[in-house]
Amino acid sequence: MSRLDEERTLRNGEPRELSEHIFSVSAGMVGVCITVIGLFRIVSRSQHVDSVADNLLAIDALVFLASCFLAYLGLRERGSANRRRFERAADYLFLAGLTMMSVVGVLIAYEVI
Repeated sequence: MSRLDEERTLRNGEPRELSEHIFSVSAGMVGVCITVIGLFRIVSRSQHVDSVADNLLAIDALVFLASCFLAYLGLRERGSANRRRFERAADYLFLAGLTMMSVVGVLIAYEVI
């Protein structure tokens, strides 16, 4: 078994689930959103600029939190059908959060909002 295959399996030999990856990355993305909101607030207040970007990032943080929660439920679920449903919902929310974060990043970069 190659090193890559070993990294893709758990200690008991079961393959890693997508939920594990979504859970860990979503939790990190919540922190990224909150950090960017704080930095953006400092910059916007010092320049007396009002923007909706921080509000959009707050909503994005909630989307990532929901994704993290659903991924956690997927990890806790023992039934294969329910696990897949939670995993799929977490995946869709995670992708929506990434898309929203990218759009907000572009809007901030080009000072549209």
